[in-house]
Amino acid sequence: MRSFREYLATHRLPHVWCPGCGHGVILKAILLVLAELDVPREKALLATGIGCAGRAGDYVACHRFQGTHGRTPAFVTGIKLARPELTLVCLLGDGDCAAIGLHHVLHAARRNVGVTTVVANNFNYGMTGGQYSPLTPAGSITSTSRSGHAEAPADLCRLVAAAGAAYVARTTVYHVGELRRFLRTALGRKGFALIEVLTPCPTYYGRYNRLGGAADMLTWLKRATVPLREYEKMPGPGRQSVFWRGVLVDRESAGEEEAHGK
Repeated sequence: MRSFREYLATHRLPHVWCPGCGHGVILKAILLVLAELDVPREKALLATGIGCAGRAGDYVACHRFQGTHGRTPAFVTGIKLARPELTLVCLLGDGDCAAIGLHHVLHAARRNVGVTTVVANNFNYGMTGGQYSPLTPAGSITSTSRSGHAEAPADLCRLVAAAGAAYVARTTVYHVGELRRFLRTALGRKGFALIEVLTPCPTYYGRYNRLGGAADMLTWLKRATVPLREYEKMPGPGRQSVFWRGVLVDRESAGEEEAHGK
């Protein structure tokens, strides 16, 4: 069995992420699953966007690609069509893919090309000062919502599901076993897959909202998430204080790769 270290650029460690950030957990989960699936290093590609998640590419020893802000899904769609033999994982942040890049994510899901997109959702723009993003929960304190965020967050998973993705799921960095299981399934699907991963940002979101340090935020993620089936049975008001986690969509469907004869 391969080791995840085969895909890791150990000479570039330690990483630059803040203490308690969950991006390292997400990156290791991705590399562990690539190893479990026995993907040759020369056939693995990690694509990233801009922001905290965008730094992940600095620490891999396989192929890497970094796109301009919000445009990475469009680039990787082209890469997959040109090089269908590659196992391609796209790692994006909540601001990168749900704001300026939302239309690119939706069209990637509509085309249903075989790319697994992992969204690290830390509820704010962590790299640029803690501003709110489209996925920031209502009422949250951020550097641009000092009295509480007035807008309801977008449900990225349901948007992508409606656009036609083959696989859509949500979990957290606390539920690492679940994350790895979702990744294994997603990478085995022919079409577009998206996994939203809720992750701590102690430096900004946690501090502004008095959620405590990194360990406290992990406990918060554990308590603030419920399995999807339980969530769907909850009354409307009860859903406002929790996040669902689980598999929203899991279907085999032909995408643009088949249309292009790849």
